[in-house]
Order: sequence, then C-alpha cells, then structure tokens
Amino acid sequence: MMEYDFDLIVIGAGSGGVRAARVAAAHGANVAVAEEHRVGGTCVIRGCVPKKMLVYGSHFAEDVRDAAHYGWNLGETSFEWETLRDNINADVDRLEGLYTNTLDNNDVELFRERATISGPNKVMLQSGREVSSRYILVATGAWPMVPKVPGAELGITSNEVFYLEKLPRRVMIAGAGYIANEFAGIFHALGCHVTVVNRSDQILRGYDEQIRDRLLQISTQKGIEFIFNANFERIEKKDDETLRVHFDEHPGCDTDLLLFAIGRSPKIEGLGLEEAGVKIDDKGAIMVDADYRSSVPSIFAIGDVTNRVQLTPVAIREGQAFADAIFGNKPTRVDYATIPSAVFSSPPMAGVGFTEREAREQFGAVKIYTSDFRPMRNVLAGRQERSLYKLVVHAETDVVLGIHMISPDAPEILQAAAIAVKARLTKAQFDETIALHPSMAEELVLMR
Repeated sequence: MMEYDFDLIVIGAGSGGVRAARVAAAHGANVAVAEEHRVGGTCVIRGCVPKKMLVYGSHFAEDVRDAAHYGWNLGETSFEWETLRDNINADVDRLEGLYTNTLDNNDVELFRERATISGPNKVMLQSGREVSSRYILVATGAWPMVPKVPGAELGITSNEVFYLEKLPRRVMIAGAGYIANEFAGIFHALGCHVTVVNRSDQILRGYDEQIRDRLLQISTQKGIEFIFNANFERIEKKDDETLRVHFDEHPGCDTDLLLFAIGRSPKIEGLGLEEAGVKIDDKGAIMVDADYRSSVPSIFAIGDVTNRVQLTPVAIREGQAFADAIFGNKPTRVDYATIPSAVFSSPPMAGVGFTEREAREQFGAVKIYTSDFRPMRNVLAGRQERSLYKLVVHAETDVVLGIHMISPDAPEILQAAAIAVKARLTKAQFDETIALHPSMAEELVLMR
C-alpha cells in the first residue's frame, strides 16, 4: 500500500474540523490540522460565542432600567465599551487555548499556517513543505460578503466588530438576516443610533412570518430605524472621518460605522480545489454526497464550506459522522430534517420544524395555535413588549410540525421543545402535560 505522512489532514480548525480531527485520532488515525488564523474558527473566535457575550453585556442596559421597578436604587451608572471588549477577547483567548489543548491531548499535529490542496492526496503548507495524506477534509467555513461598490472598504464585517477602538454614536448595518438583527439589538442597547438597510422589504427571510414581523415591530418601537428596498451606490469618507452612504433610490445617510452583514460565502478562494478536480457549485460551495465526499474520492468537506446549513452544531455533527464512518467503521449520517435555530436579537427568536407557510405548502390544511402575552417581568417593569409563541400542527395527525417563538429566553426554552418536534409528539400530548407555573415556558402547553 502507498505510504502517506498522515491518515487525515484537516484544513481549518473550526468547531467541525476540530471535532473531526479529535474523533479520527481517537479511532487511531494519524491526524494533522492546518489553520491559518486561530484555532476555534468563526464561532469561537469571531462569531457566535463573542457575539453572545455582547448580547449579555447589552442586556444589562434594560436590566438596570428595570431594576428600579423592583426596588433597586442603583444610582448613577455608566458603560465602558473597552472593558466589555477586552474581557470578551480575553475569554476568546481562553477558549482558543482549550481547543488547542483538545488537539494536543489527542496527539493531533497542528500546522499554524495556510494550507492548499496540491493533489488528491497532497497538501502544500505556506512554509513550502508538502505533506501527503490518505484523506483530506476541507473545513474552512464561510467568510462575510462585502458588496462590490465604490468605498466598500470603508465598512467592516462581523470579523472586525469585536475589536472596535470605541463605541460609535451612529451605526448603519447592511443586511437583515440574523447577524444584522443581532448586532442591531446589541448596538441599540449600548446607546448607539442604529439604522438597518436592506435591499428587500423584509427581515429574516425564511423564518416564520408572524415571529419576524413581531421582531420588526418591537425593534421599530425601541427606536431602531429600517430602510427597505435600498441598494448601495457608493460610500465616501467625509472630512470629519464619518461616512456618507449613498443609495440608488433613497436619500443618503451619514454614519460613524458601517457594518456589512449581507451574508457569508464558502471560504474556498485559493485552496486549489478546482485544480485538484473538486467540483464547486454555482454558489461557490464544495459539492459533496451524503457522506461528505467530494468529486475527488480522497477529498471530503463539512460545515459552512458546503453551504448546506451554516450552523456550528451542524458542522460538529458532520465532523463526528465523517470521522466515525471513515475511521471508526460506524457509518453515520446527519439528519437535517429538524434543526432548531435561534436569533439572539432583542428579544430573541427561536424556531424548529416547519413554518406556517412551509407547512401549508407541503400539507395543505394545518392548525395554528398562538399565545400572545406580556411576560410577568415586563409587566412590573412597565414595558409593553409582548411575547409570541406559535405551534404549527398537522390538521389530520395532530403532530406538532413546528414551534416558533419570540420572547425572553426563547432559545433556552426551544432546545427542550425541539425534542418534542423531533419525536413527532402531538398537540394532545402537549395539552396533557402539566404546566410549570409561573413560567413563560408553560404557554407551550396551554394553547387551546
């Protein structure tokens, strides 16, 4: 048999790549990982983890205001962006150390440099060293997209937002997906004037319409400004270092910070994939089969780079399935049918299963149950913000096809509720479950 330097080389040390490397090594494989940035990938270093910490930090603004209604006299308060920023980045450093330790503890060799594919079984490192491997796994994730308009380089993406020197007074966010709405809530709570600009007339396309409409209503009431059906024409820097943003059919706007959150594309540029014979689809994603194998039998891909589902837990499951199948003799495939997701907006959204529109398109008649209420905490705090829970139920079988909600702690509640949807429980079984009172979660079993 042909000799290789490694059994597996993983390009990309994000959550999916690290899981695949660790599990493959545990099965006895000789594994190496190449990472040109930092170990941990998008989620840990410049994505969901530091962003969730920003969400926590921004929520204290409302907590402080609400505290007075609960009898707390806190006196004068102030916020220091630098403290929050530096503490978050310090914890990111800690997490990177843990991910690196995971590789070390499993005897995975780490190349801290860029790697490109130089053949079906070969990888060229930036240092000039070429190494061979029986299998290559591409797990390079995705990268923020930036519009191709004059002056786009004056804006930033979610990669840079965690390192701002100071908190801007005005923030313009391009896009209306989950990243855009999350940062809109964060910056608004921290005292910035936020303007969200989108090229279409809706936010959060693909999410349940009632839930996303409620978020738009709440966000607008909070003071977040939305500009719809707007396309960027050019961006200019003014003499005072602020930005002037020009649109095609809307008046221009001034801002101190322009954040592009218009989507993410697979990070494959310059990897040598097409030269090696790997097929790429029209969206720039690596085409793989159900077992993550590309058009080249020795090259596999998982996670955002395949553009299936851009979620960290999905990439982790795919990495586990790949390693178990190839090195553990345990053929496994990921079930993509019922994946819960959340938007850590203000308030957060969460959902699993079919939206109402999707259910009607596939099954025809469905039953919809909703609970529209003001959380107890908001009542005493004097805030009018209302929560909305929604069950989508099959009209004939009574199976709960989807659960969608916008409410404080919605993601925490939905994780358990997602098990019920996965298990195909019925509305009757929800009704038979005794409510946990007083809680917001009890509304899930009280809808009639």
